[in-house]
Amino acid sequence: MGAVAAGDGNGWVECRCGSRHWGRHGAAGLLLLRAGEAGVELLMQLRAAWTHEGGSWGLLGGARDSHEDVVAAALREAAEEAGLDTAGVRVVGSVVGVDHEDWNYTYVVAITREATPVRALTGESDELRWVELAAVGALPLHRALDAAWPTLQPVIDDAVAANP
Repeated sequence: MGAVAAGDGNGWVECRCGSRHWGRHGAAGLLLLRAGEAGVELLMQLRAAWTHEGGSWGLLGGARDSHEDVVAAALREAAEEAGLDTAGVRVVGSVVGVDHEDWNYTYVVAITREATPVRALTGESDELRWVELAAVGALPLHRALDAAWPTLQPVIDDAVAANP
């Protein structure tokens, strides 16, 4: 078996659903929560205009490499895109958002207790912002996140209750 190349997941998949998806081995996003001044907050990314569904709000994340599980991919992407120090992040679960057999996307649910500093490090983000959970639904969300949001809310509630 040969060496695995970093970034070997970058590329499009022509999916059986009729759409193209980024991530030759699937993709993962980090649903990172923290306690804010007014309640629980979620780290969100305003996607740059040139990206898929640019101008919408989503999560940090991206393509999985062949040697990565979803947790490793989501944490790596967040570190690359936002300078997130993953040492202060505790993963508490994951939820498959889309599974088309030949492509899937997984939400990795995590909590940080730190006042975790982040900043956009790549051109993929126009802005990064901690958003109160109650305000997430009012944002123009990436279509996939918008569709998954009702399913993710009880998972978020359970994660917050189990990690006060």
